Amino acid sequence: MTGDRAGTGGTARSVLLDASALTRCRRRVHLDHDPSAVDAERALPDPAAEQRRSDAEQHRAQVGAVLAGASGAGWHEVGRDGSAAERAARTAELVEAGAPLIWGAVLPVDRDAGRRGSADLLVRRPGGGYVPLLVVRRRITDPGEGALTTALTDPWPQRARLDPDRKVRSQPRDLIALAGLTRMLETAGWAPPDAAGRLGGVIGMDADVVVWQDLLAGHWPGGRHTLAEYDARFADRRAVAEAAAAGREALARPSRVTECRRCPWWPTCERELEAVDDVSLVAHGETGRLLRGVGVATVAELARLDPAGPPAELPVPLPGPPFADLVALARARRAGRTVLRRVESVPVRRADVEVDVDMESFGEAGAYLWGALLTYPGGARDGDEEPGYRAFATWHPVPTPDEGRSFGEFWTWLTAVRRDAAASGRTFAAYCYNEQAENRWMFGSAERFAGVPGVPSTEEVQAFVSGPDWVDLFGVVSAWFLCTHGKGLKKIAPAAGFSWRDPEAGGENSMRWYRDAVGMDGVEPDPLQRERLLAYNADDVAATQALRVWMSSDAMRGVPLASEI
Repeated sequence: MTGDRAGTGGTARSVLLDASALTRCRRRVHLDHDPSAVDAERALPDPAAEQRRSDAEQHRAQVGAVLAGASGAGWHEVGRDGSAAERAARTAELVEAGAPLIWGAVLPVDRDAGRRGSADLLVRRPGGGYVPLLVVRRRITDPGEGALTTALTDPWPQRARLDPDRKVRSQPRDLIALAGLTRMLETAGWAPPDAAGRLGGVIGMDADVVVWQDLLAGHWPGGRHTLAEYDARFADRRAVAEAAAAGREALARPSRVTECRRCPWWPTCERELEAVDDVSLVAHGETGRLLRGVGVATVAELARLDPAGPPAELPVPLPGPPFADLVALARARRAGRTVLRRVESVPVRRADVEVDVDMESFGEAGAYLWGALLTYPGGARDGDEEPGYRAFATWHPVPTPDEGRSFGEFWTWLTAVRRDAAASGRTFAAYCYNEQAENRWMFGSAERFAGVPGVPSTEEVQAFVSGPDWVDLFGVVSAWFLCTHGKGLKKIAPAAGFSWRDPEAGGENSMRWYRDAVGMDGVEPDPLQRERLLAYNADDVAATQALRVWMSSDAMRGVPLASEI
């Protein structure tokens, strides 16, 4: 964001960046500061993103209440009333008074450097000066050891110890945010006098500990420490923003990257990329940059290259897909094709008894639904379970112990189907689409709900997911197909002739439906939204089943071979 700025061709008077700009694409920073882009097309507001922000604010308030209750007279709050300048002045008064803990701190704007920022908490060190602490609604540790932690209600870095039960989960944006606040504390004269005080704390979604980060540790490529990484990024983003604000030549051009999927500026960038047939429409991120560097700037130019021989100037292998795949994808895009196959016959495992599985979770909070579709390609027999969809759900807001009950019932049912198939001499297979999510919640549920009826041990889960009966169809698609518009289930299933009944079906929307279904916002639970979630989940497992049948059918002959396009 910016302060006052001149019109096109003028000089930017007050470009101010917070740390979030340093983890965004450079083109987004440009558009955020370009006066001529004020009327450019943007994506509609994302209700799911708005809800995540609201949830994060609620989480922050809950953590603040716990800390305030445990801190007694050492706790001081800046408050939310008044302008940012007024809150910065109140923060300065508390710093001057040596307040031990300052909640909701707003740091003085550093107009010379072009920095602004606020900290959820400032913590005073014994030798003087403050270190920043953030409260975030995402997981910041994993099981393991080596994280530097203190108890949640003991937020003093000098008491931190190596944790035998937790290791740090990499969260670069948290490190960058802490570095930005540290630089602002240094400018204001509020930082600890010694370099050992360059620490920052984070409280995550679990709100069980404070994780302390050493901002002078070499966490970044080449052994760079976080403050050095921040300084380099800040200098770059400031240059981009100032050029945009002053109407000078842009220092950042559009290029498709992962962030584009959720960027409000994507409609504007997409139109510009389509207009010039930009190579990043096929070769995303760093791969696109490298191709442009050797003169391959468009999809058409990429499509004309020999797939067996990339330009000599390019590093081999390129990051991302193999070069031959990039050329095939470029040719498919030019031909209007969404899917190509790599081989004559796609190898996908089939079985006499098949179960399609899809899990629904509410962010990091918990898995509330395990859906399964049972089919008998080899023919049903007397005594078999009825074919069709069944759901194992909890409608208590997650996290809840009732998750253990629903997961235990799902596992018990699945185990019985597998056992019955084996006892009758039939083959069995269970399918999902991108096993990372299902595997994670199976292992997590086994750990959290050990001892609950039906819940397996982690060893049982490991034996299942590493065995031949658990088939990840995303892996099959990735191995044997090239997809010009992505390999997500919502992208590839339509090629198999499948469509979702709900026109708003999608993971982000399901988050909204879930909130209403369980009454998370103080309203009565909505049974219609529960039915909507069940229908959405039923369609997800039907989609994986339809995809597998399609891959096993003669319809594959109508899908062009990558080698022939």
